[in-house]
Amino acid sequence: MLDGLTATLVAHRFYVLGQSKIEIAADFGISRFKVARLIDAALSQGLVRVEFAPPAPVDVRLSDELRSAYGLRQAFVLNRAASTGPRPQVRRQIGAFAAQLLSETVTEDDVVGLSWARSVNAMAAAVRRLPKCPIVQLCGVQAGMDMRDRSVETVRHVAEVSGGDAYPIYGPLVLPDRRTTEILRRQPGIAETFAQFPRLTKAVVSIGAWLPGESTVYDAVSPAEREAITARGARAEVAARLFDGEGKPLSTGLAHHVLAIDTAELLKVPEVIALGYTAPKAEAIDAVLRSGLVSTLITDTPAAEGALRLRQG
Repeated sequence: MLDGLTATLVAHRFYVLGQSKIEIAADFGISRFKVARLIDAALSQGLVRVEFAPPAPVDVRLSDELRSAYGLRQAFVLNRAASTGPRPQVRRQIGAFAAQLLSETVTEDDVVGLSWARSVNAMAAAVRRLPKCPIVQLCGVQAGMDMRDRSVETVRHVAEVSGGDAYPIYGPLVLPDRRTTEILRRQPGIAETFAQFPRLTKAVVSIGAWLPGESTVYDAVSPAEREAITARGARAEVAARLFDGEGKPLSTGLAHHVLAIDTAELLKVPEVIALGYTAPKAEAIDAVLRSGLVSTLITDTPAAEGALRLRQG
């Protein structure tokens, strides 16, 4: 009983009062190793219960499992309750979480890149504060969806929140041919943005699956090109750059007629935060995580569970 009472007092000082093990040892006249054993005993006997109250609806266990399986710096998985509902609702949850993470991690020394995607637009809409730093658009926009999602304004909005310089790309994501792409890339405004790519320290991107309705470019290319790319083994897309099922970058004709950061430059960005969610994207998420591109993933429960099955299988 004495050990139990002592363990309670020791644990209270350690967890509640914030005293160090050395300070507690001196007060009780015991060694710090004994203090450590008493704290462990308090936990194992249920005298102390450690509870987490995350500021967002995160599945901590699944997040850590995903991080460990792919060797990520961080992984955040929305819990099952937050992952349930219409896709726009889940997208807003993913975007809000990404906005919070960006606000907590960006510094004035950063140069932040944003790809075009609805989830990234949702993140931009949720950003409330950022240190002053440049905000760089990583790729053009899909014209047919732009008016609804206001993606042309995404970079400028985030830059206004930050107070830093904005480097937008006012041009379509997919262009008709290589010559048009080269002409646009030489335009002063677009050329200035492309010149920022080597300076990037952080990037927020979306993971797309090479499937109808699951990619920013799949539905924007011709059926013939789409079939050719599918035959090459495309499984995932990030900022209009393609990856096969093993996470290897794919070189296809698409690379020559999109306005976007190239794969080599993207892979050099020190910290890439990727947003990918819903079960249909599990295979794409698995592929992109295998590539080594991503340092932090924000996803939902169905996508995380699907990716882990692929990783473990």
